[in-house]
Amino acid sequence: MSSTPNTPKIKVLCVDDSALVRSLMTEIINAQPDMHVCATAPDPLVARELIKLHNPDVLTLDVEMPRMDGLDFLEKLMRLRPMPVVMVSSLTERGNEITLRALELGAVDFVTKPKVGIRDGMLDYAEKLADKVRTASRARVRQMTHVAAASAHAAPKVTPHLNNPLVSTEKLVIVGASTGGTEAIREVLVPLPPDAPAVMIAQHMPPGFTKSFAQRLNGLCRITVKEAEHGERVLPGHAYIAPGHAHLVLARSGANYVAHLSDAAPVNRHRPSVDVLFRSAAQHAGKNAIGVILTGMGRDGAAGLLEMQQAGAYTLAQDEASCVVFGMPREAIAMGGASDIAPLSEMSRRVMARLASMGDRVQRV
Repeated sequence: MSSTPNTPKIKVLCVDDSALVRSLMTEIINAQPDMHVCATAPDPLVARELIKLHNPDVLTLDVEMPRMDGLDFLEKLMRLRPMPVVMVSSLTERGNEITLRALELGAVDFVTKPKVGIRDGMLDYAEKLADKVRTASRARVRQMTHVAAASAHAAPKVTPHLNNPLVSTEKLVIVGASTGGTEAIREVLVPLPPDAPAVMIAQHMPPGFTKSFAQRLNGLCRITVKEAEHGERVLPGHAYIAPGHAHLVLARSGANYVAHLSDAAPVNRHRPSVDVLFRSAAQHAGKNAIGVILTGMGRDGAAGLLEMQQAGAYTLAQDEASCVVFGMPREAIAMGGASDIAPLSEMSRRVMARLASMGDRVQRV
């Protein structure tokens, strides 16, 4: 990635109570030709003044800091001066929960601090950190109001139950997402009725976070949400999230769908990969699947969604206006793999309407 003389560099403000982490973030970011650290801050109160002074394009924000908690600062920031934020999280159960809450509040993405060997650990994923900052700088950030923040836990708009139970056992909903996907997936799953067909999900996320993500969704949804396990049956009324260390693959065992986990090499630089899941759905579910590609950077899932469509599946892509990053859906649409394009707020309704029409066809046969 290079910048031209006419392209201003991405200005980054790093907020972290650790002088070592601030120094490492500065070293990593300043090594990139298209970005630079305009300032660093040891806590949110100092950061608040530096934001006014420097008007940064992206903020990297530590989760746990003195004087003001990172989440409190993020919530105020997204209400008063929304901007792209990349959270810097610890690899702990508490760190996972706080990070997921930060994404709910409007953070674009997150990176993790290694538990030991911080310097070597952070330098090892310098490219990933730079990619996340680069993506955040292009993200669509919305102002978070008190009402919007509360709505994440409010009663959802409910989609109707299916009249034909056969639909739930035969059909599958296959979902792929990346940057911005945690909240997009929540918005798709929460309205689904308890008798919805099984949902299989590949979300780009590191190991450890997917289990916390599944547990968080399980507390909000009327369907059961869990991290997928190797060899388990794929059942209606359940959503299965690919673990952060493995590809999720749909397979068959007799008349049943089963979930397989694979530690094969990353695809499109990702494991789990959306393309891997979509291709397995094209092979084993065909026209019985609905494919959904949501917000995310890059092209992972675009080719797989086209394969699903060519196998007879109905496929949906999230529209540009509702995406945090319109990368993966744009590539899928450009390849011709999307049967339809819908805003995120309409996605669940469109999926259930399509399933209902499948049920009508089953009854008429």
